[in-house]
Amino acid sequence: MKKYSYDLEERLINFAVMINQFVEKLPSTKTANHLGGQLIRSGTSPALNYGEAQGAESTQDFLHKVRVCLKELRESQISLKIISKAGLSPEAVNSPLPKECGELVAIFTAIVKSTKDNLNNPKKPLAE
Repeated sequence: MKKYSYDLEERLINFAVMINQFVEKLPSTKTANHLGGQLIRSGTSPALNYGEAQGAESTQDFLHKVRVCLKELRESQISLKIISKAGLSPEAVNSPLPKECGELVAIFTAIVKSTKDNLNNPKKPLAE
C-alpha cells in the first residue's frame, strides 16, 4: 500500500503558481492591473512566509508568521471575489482558486488556533 504525505508547503507553492497563471490572463486594464498586482503579492506571500515559519526561532515567532500567511490568504480571497464580481475574468467563475484559498484559510486558522492553545496550555509531563 502506498503511503501519501501531506505537504502544505507544496500546496502553497502550487497555489502561488495558479495565482500567477490566473493573473496573467486578466485583461490589461487599470482595474485588472491593480487587483492583479495585489493578488500576486497576497497569493504568493503565504508560501514564502510559511517557509519562514518553518525556520521560526520560537513558538511565538512561528505563530506570528502563520498569522501573516492567514492574513494574506484572506486578502487573496477578497481580491478573487472582487475580480469575479467585477467581471474581469470569465475564468474566475469556474476557477479552483476560491475553493483552494478557502481550504488554505481553514488550515491556517486551525494552525493558529492549535498553536495558541498549546502556548496557553502547555502539556504537563506525564507522571513517572
